[in-house]
Formats: sequence, C-alpha cells, structure tokens
Amino acid sequence: MQLRTEYEFTLPRGYVDKEGNLHRQGVMRLATARDEIAPLVDLRVQRNRAFLIVVLLSRVVTRLGDLPEVNTGIVEGLYAADLRFLEELYNRVNGDGTQVELEVHCPECGARFSKEFGRAGES
Repeated sequence: MQLRTEYEFTLPRGYVDKEGNLHRQGVMRLATARDEIAPLVDLRVQRNRAFLIVVLLSRVVTRLGDLPEVNTGIVEGLYAADLRFLEELYNRVNGDGTQVELEVHCPECGARFSKEFGRAGES
C-alpha cells in the first residue's frame, strides 16, 4: 500500500488575485514535523497565536489555481470560509486516521447518506 501524500481540493469561494482572477483548485500535501515546528519561531505567530494556521497552511498548500506560489499573504487574503475549509482539510489529512464514516438518514426526508465523524471531543 502506498502512502497518499497530496490531496486535491476545491475552495468553497476561491482566492481572487490582484488582477481579479479566481483560484479555487489546489493541492495540499501532508505536513512534516518541521512544518508544525517552524511556525512557532515566526515572530508573527509569537505575537499572535492565531497567525499559526496562516503560516502552517502557506507551507503545506503547494498549489492554488495558476498562482506561482502560495505564501502567507495569499492565505491571509482568503475568505473566512476558505480558511476554515483548509484548516478542516489540514486536520483531516494530518490526523491519526481515527475518523469514522457512518451511514445516516435524514429524519425529515428519509434520505440516506454517509457522514464522516471525528474523534469524540473534537470541535
């Protein structure tokens, strides 16, 4: 079995660059220990812990549309919904694999679908 290290995604809203181009398709790679440790010495993170996710995502998002690179300025320019989406994707692909997928049904319409659940206590 081969380890999957890259994950394609489509942002819910998309990043709009200075020329007005929309970038929604991208790739995120698995994080390394260095990816999680290096941002902790970044002065922006030391001043404001909330900036950690910005630095972390700028390291692991390897492609976003036709942009030549993904840096902290681009991640800061994402819409809030897209930042939350990428943070959730990061947590899902870099987690310990204890996600559970269950078949559930809607009590109102009766439709059946699969739903992925994280570990107990996750937000």
